[in-house]
Amino acid sequence: MPAVLHVITSLGSGGAERMLTRVATARGLAAYRQTVVSLTGDGVYGEALRSAGVPLHALNMGSSVYLSFLRLVGIIRRERPDIIMTWLYHADFLGTLATALTRTPCLIWNLRCSDMDLTQYKPTTRRVLSLLVRLSGRPWAVTSNSAAGQAVHAALGYRPRRWVVLPNGFDLTTWHPDAADRAAVRTAWGLAPKDQAIGLVARVDPMKDHATFLAAAEDVAARLPAARFVLIGRGTERLSLPAALAARTHALGERDDVPRLMRGLDLAVLSSAFGEGFPNAVGEAMATGLPCVVTNVGDAARIVGDTGTVVPPREPARLAAAIVDMLAEGPEALQVRGADANRRIRERWALPMVLDAYDRLWREALDDAALVPGRIPGPREVV
Repeated sequence: MPAVLHVITSLGSGGAERMLTRVATARGLAAYRQTVVSLTGDGVYGEALRSAGVPLHALNMGSSVYLSFLRLVGIIRRERPDIIMTWLYHADFLGTLATALTRTPCLIWNLRCSDMDLTQYKPTTRRVLSLLVRLSGRPWAVTSNSAAGQAVHAALGYRPRRWVVLPNGFDLTTWHPDAADRAAVRTAWGLAPKDQAIGLVARVDPMKDHATFLAAAEDVAARLPAARFVLIGRGTERLSLPAALAARTHALGERDDVPRLMRGLDLAVLSSAFGEGFPNAVGEAMATGLPCVVTNVGDAARIVGDTGTVVPPREPARLAAAIVDMLAEGPEALQVRGADANRRIRERWALPMVLDAYDRLWREALDDAALVPGRIPGPREVV
């Protein structure tokens, strides 16, 4: 049985971690022996991986990067994977070094972002990205979950042997409309039938730009008395809400019942300022049957198509106007938009379709004549 070893920076509540968990636990990829290495801890998804029988090694990397790297090398030598797939920049870097040291035949990077504003994060991330530009010819392939991510990294100087776009996929047995859940959630939130629930599912992070969402929400609240707002994601329970929104907003923090909660919404928003690749929150909302208003980041515009509305990032007035205009279409029109959004996800990004793409990529890598055990293949033309 071919072995795939995933290396990821962390297993927190982000989209990369969620997609890795979907891939590693997928029955559709049962032909592979999959193992996961987290450079940090178990995070949010460690329990799900272990419960599914996926071997998980948490390196708990702190100040001793060198010792954690040696542990990674030891794991690779014991597991003897045919393919190493790395997720997120720091994992790409350490995974590349470990692949060279262990002479593992195939390395694949899996990019999960686009135009990151790295001034918002630690300087080490900028340094790692600079090194990855120079190392980008080493992997057998560099994949990206978005066309935008591929274009941004190519502009940064990435020159891989081949580019592959592997979009995110959505489990439609988890993300789907449910009238009973909708009624129960709205009752728990104290919503009247006429109330219009507008949701943002995003951890508090500079990328997600909660400030723009809250500014837009103030504008919407002043114009629509029935507007209510729901914030879901790590850190949202600690946000300082404007006085005008305090009584009209549920800030729920990190939750493990997001699919159920999302069914109580009327409209979903992505307010991100930068960095998104293929935003999971948008696909999940659409699969749940929600129309979306999104900022033009990553592949968000391509994902919603004509089922939603796209506005420039960091423009609260434009975001507010788009929300008001969409809600003004009325409940029936919103239901039609939501049904179209659900259909778009089913036809393009249902999880089995995306898992098939991973399977095809891995099989191509295993079949590649250049992948001789014990030898790292030389440069190849980008295709």
